[in-house]
Order: sequence, then structure tokens, then C-alpha cells
Amino acid sequence: MSGLRTILVSTAVVGALGVGYGMWSIISPSEERRREIVKNLPESNPVRLEETRQRNAMVMQVLKEAAETNDNVARGYGGPFK
Repeated sequence: MSGLRTILVSTAVVGALGVGYGMWSIISPSEERRREIVKNLPESNPVRLEETRQRNAMVMQVLKEAAETNDNVARGYGGPFK
């Protein structure tokens, strides 16, 4: 009886994997659609990419300065709770 149960469970697992793979292949975009999506990403625009790099560099600089000081940098913020 345990042999039959093993065969049934194995068949169910293989069937579930097959259904999952089938759904994945139906839902996933085609290669040309993938290329179109990548072409329209904001990172594909050189100006926007450079702006993002500069912003990331400024954020890293602020984080570095905050890490090097013992002051509470949150209190230096001129936000609404000051």
C-alpha cells in the first residue's frame, strides 16, 4: 500500500510542477516584449541614469558623514518636528 501511495504522491508532485511550469510559460512575456520593456526603463535614458548616480553619490556622502560623527544627525534635520 505504501508503494501505491508513493507513486500517487510522486505523480501529484510532478503534475503540480508541470502545471506551474505551464502557467509560468504562458504568463511570462516573449523575448521581443522583454526587449521593449528594457528599452523603456528609466535606466535606459543616459540623462536619468546620470541623475540617479549623482543622487546615490550624495546619499552615500551624507551617510558617510553621519557615520563619522557622534552627533545625533536626526536633530540637525530642519523637519516638521524641530
